[in-house]
Amino acid sequence: MKYPIQRKSKVFKNRRVRRDLISKPANPRIAVPSFFTLMNLFCGFLSIISISKGDLTFGAWLIVIAGLFDALDGLMARLANATSEFGMELDSLSDVVSFGVAPGFLVYTLGLNELDFLGIIVAALVPLCGAVRLARFNVNAKYHDNSDAFSGLPIPAQAIILCSILLIYNGSPEFFEGFKNGINTVLIPLIIFISFLMVSSIPFDKIPRFDVESLRRNRGKFLLFIAYLVIILGLREYGLVIVFFIFISKGLIVGGARFWREAFEEIDDNKERRSV
Repeated sequence: MKYPIQRKSKVFKNRRVRRDLISKPANPRIAVPSFFTLMNLFCGFLSIISISKGDLTFGAWLIVIAGLFDALDGLMARLANATSEFGMELDSLSDVVSFGVAPGFLVYTLGLNELDFLGIIVAALVPLCGAVRLARFNVNAKYHDNSDAFSGLPIPAQAIILCSILLIYNGSPEFFEGFKNGINTVLIPLIIFISFLMVSSIPFDKIPRFDVESLRRNRGKFLLFIAYLVIILGLREYGLVIVFFIFISKGLIVGGARFWREAFEEIDDNKERRSV
């Protein structure tokens, strides 16, 4: 008689938990950051349409604008105290379109389509590695919230890097004519490199939170991001290349120093254990 009673109590307990979850009201403030997230997705969708019509420049700028909306939705979520799992999942779905599929289609249309199946494989690295990057980010955000740095290159960053190459190519195509295979000589190694950075564990800076404590703790990082913004506004596509070159170089240097320090600390620990 004891076992049916225990099962019954567990059933009632599970029903009570489900009822509590269903009756829990949704936070209406989620709509504020979700609007910017959907605008991010809408820009990615418009970018694909523009690229398919042959307007690669407008398609590239739409991806850059999608990146702006992506930054704003996170900022609005923090300001409105409306962070949620729903917003995180919606953001990832939008990002894989705007910063994965759209830039992959952009670089394929720009020059990789001349390489047939090889071009498809290289262009596919952008959305494939981007999807892996986003899935890992969602898992880490639930269990390991590191507010100081991203693990791996953020997918919007690699998308904007590819867009800046397209914008420079349209402005100065003669620069790429000296290469044996034209623009593909630059695109192929660049795509492979930044795709590797996305799935790597190299730390890259996050934008600091806009509160007094975060700004006081990350004053140098905050000033650096302001300098990034000034460079981009002043030099446009060339500014994008300069900013992301500095951004990636800083991540590689910090990641290399961290790896070197951890590797040699482990060696020193092993020597001490052997000596003992």
